[in-house]
Amino acid sequence: MIKKMTLVRKLNFFNTSSALQAKRLYAQINTIDMDVQRNLTYLVKTLGQSSDFRYREIEPAFPHATSIFISYLFGMASEDYINSYIVKALLQTNFPPYSSANLFSVVKKQILNVAAVKETYLKDVVIDSILLGKTVIFLPGFNKALVAESQEINTRQIEEPDTEANVRGSREGFTEDITLNTKLIRKRIRNSGLTLEDMNIGKHAKTVVRLIYMKGLADKHIVHEVKQRLKSIKEVDILESGYIEQLIEDYPYSLFPTIANSEKPDKVVGKILKGRVAILCEGTPFVLTLPHLFIENFQVHEDYSSKFYISSLVRLFRIISLFLTVLTPALFVAVSTFHQEMVPSVFLVTIAASEERVPFPLFLEAMVMIFLFELLKEAGVRMPRPIGSAVTIVGALILGEAAVQAGVVSAPMVIVVALTAITGFIVSSLNSVIVLSRFLLLFAGGLFGFFGILMGGIVLLAHACSLRSFGVPYLEPFGPIVLSELKDSIIRSPLQKLKSNPEHFIREDYEQHNSGKPSGSSTTNHKDG
Repeated sequence: MIKKMTLVRKLNFFNTSSALQAKRLYAQINTIDMDVQRNLTYLVKTLGQSSDFRYREIEPAFPHATSIFISYLFGMASEDYINSYIVKALLQTNFPPYSSANLFSVVKKQILNVAAVKETYLKDVVIDSILLGKTVIFLPGFNKALVAESQEINTRQIEEPDTEANVRGSREGFTEDITLNTKLIRKRIRNSGLTLEDMNIGKHAKTVVRLIYMKGLADKHIVHEVKQRLKSIKEVDILESGYIEQLIEDYPYSLFPTIANSEKPDKVVGKILKGRVAILCEGTPFVLTLPHLFIENFQVHEDYSSKFYISSLVRLFRIISLFLTVLTPALFVAVSTFHQEMVPSVFLVTIAASEERVPFPLFLEAMVMIFLFELLKEAGVRMPRPIGSAVTIVGALILGEAAVQAGVVSAPMVIVVALTAITGFIVSSLNSVIVLSRFLLLFAGGLFGFFGILMGGIVLLAHACSLRSFGVPYLEPFGPIVLSELKDSIIRSPLQKLKSNPEHFIREDYEQHNSGKPSGSSTTNHKDG
């Protein structure tokens, strides 16, 4: 046993020694050369094949000066800014006193007229900075370079998002620029505890991703877990926040979303102030927030701008609409096929008369109608906006009326599908859950009646109870029950009784099996004391 332990220690020593040697060798290769020409050769070799790569040699006006090189990407960096605040500054004649030893410091602190400038010793940082639109300045005789902010800012104007319209509240929406999105959050939370952390994610794209949370309000274990999962994304290029959502969520194969997204700054700010973590991604207006609970799908930020009894009533309508859109087709088919005794005789005669002309079974008829509705909805979303809504409405009216007249479907079935469609738009954040659950329960109800619907509902409920969002039970505050959070769940209590403190999350120790997260991700298990 002692020999085995000694052997393990020796192996660990050699492995550690090899790792240190490899790091030192990499640092030597990756360090900026003191010869400016060699640095320029490296840049040309790395970026010279790109037509937008620019570099310029500058002969400063100060005495005994040698050539200084600047490099940047045309289009990503603003040439007007570079000419006004970098080139013009280096060519000035009233240069302050300097020596060869402190030239680098003088240029950095006294010459460059830029707001943000930093120094780096690494070639990788130089390449990444140029690709981000910054300007890199090489001075002879120094194995480091200056990186100056010079990005070209071109972004879409702030507009009201189409996906989250509201009657009362802010009309601002996020854009594709991560800096502007951060500003929209900053101006609503003027607190030094608001923390921002950046990282570059992806194999080739190196997309800028920013974490935003309130220090002291956000659970530090959740923040740590989010960072670990983001860092583990190495083999996938991130082009939209939806990529991140799929790669870091706990259950990627589940119907239920365990990470929320929004285009509304006020909604995201409300989540941050409740202890959530926000993830901003460059190039998309959709911001992720987590952990995400099921009850949040029925909570709209506008609820807190209205009287509590109105907000509670509307929130109840949303919950009822979810049951209607999921259960209505299944219940109609089950009652008409297996449980006719539960229908009043007059209505049963009407249904029978309508179905008499239809050559298809009621179950198949419902399946076809819901499938056609999903096609029309998808066509309305993908078609050009000026004609999309017109085609959808006209198509639905013509197809519905013609189908009833031709005897392909019955009039009651058209009413059922219309009710299903209207209520399905009320809780849009659960669209994927609604569509798949609707087909699942319809299939179960068409084969086994009420018993099939009951069994399907139990399966969905059991699955939802098993879900966790970064360690937080998905059905909280109902499973498990958190009394302090029930005041803002199905109904909303008056604002005087709603504290501004963050929500109390009940984190549970859990193992992550077959999570689908990128290889190398670590799931830390913690429990709040």
